[in-house]
Amino acid sequence: MKTKYMNPYLAGVLLGLVLLMAFFFSGRGLGASGAVKSVVVTAVDIVAPGHTANSDYYGKYVGEGKSPMKSWLVFEMIGVMVGGFLSGALSGRLKWRVEHFPGITANRRLVFAAAGGILFGFGSQLGRGCTSGSALTGMASLSVAGFVSMMAIFGTAFALAYLLRKNWI
Repeated sequence: MKTKYMNPYLAGVLLGLVLLMAFFFSGRGLGASGAVKSVVVTAVDIVAPGHTANSDYYGKYVGEGKSPMKSWLVFEMIGVMVGGFLSGALSGRLKWRVEHFPGITANRRLVFAAAGGILFGFGSQLGRGCTSGSALTGMASLSVAGFVSMMAIFGTAFALAYLLRKNWI
């Protein structure tokens, strides 16, 4: 038996409260793309420490006494993953399966999901933030850039959803 999804209005209010608590306790809003950057920088430093030492980009994040894995964003993302796992378990939705439209294969769905994730990650680095960091936190602090980011993200998603709709309907 499947349990119903949470009411989206209640979920929105709860997300707003989480954002408020993030500002209150850490002095910063939410974000996710910085955590991925920390993991990538750490991986490059493990594989090629000489490269990170000589790189202007990586050098900002590694060095004496610095560890990108101690970033608060890394711990935030660990909390998101644990929370998502617990939410799925408590609502009876924790299953190992690929959700997809019957007209396409699970492999095609995974390829599209991976491609979308990679493109969004690349875009979040170009745009200096993801939906939670740039758009959600930006809008909460009444930043014009936050509103522009949100319009660009959802406008692009709306346009691409129309072009790629045959993969879902």
